[in-house]
Amino acid sequence: MDQDDEPADPTNPSAPTDAGGRGRGPGQIQISASDEDLKGRYANLMSVSHTAEEFVLDYLAVTPAGEGPRGTLVSRVIVSPSHYKRIVAALQDNLVKYQEQFGEIHDPQGGAPNSEDIGFVH
Repeated sequence: MDQDDEPADPTNPSAPTDAGGRGRGPGQIQISASDEDLKGRYANLMSVSHTAEEFVLDYLAVTPAGEGPRGTLVSRVIVSPSHYKRIVAALQDNLVKYQEQFGEIHDPQGGAPNSEDIGFVH
């Protein structure tokens, strides 16, 4: 097993992992980001669509409005199918770690909107 294939720190279940499930540490890619990017973006809904070549992840901020809920596209991320699969694995891994540390996450009552109810306005 070479350095890039080492798993995340098993002694620290909340240690961050990348989309390949590996821990971040020495010898990893150094990422730079602006202060604005480091603040993050708020999204409370995500829509996923795909073609044969790519997955499209749309992050949305939906707010109640007088005429019904309205949403704003916060960010669109487009990835290859193989990278999407690694993202799903990393999300699942971190969900397990989160629930081990903080307890099970219960789905809220009422559920999420149906995908048929989400449309884009240009």
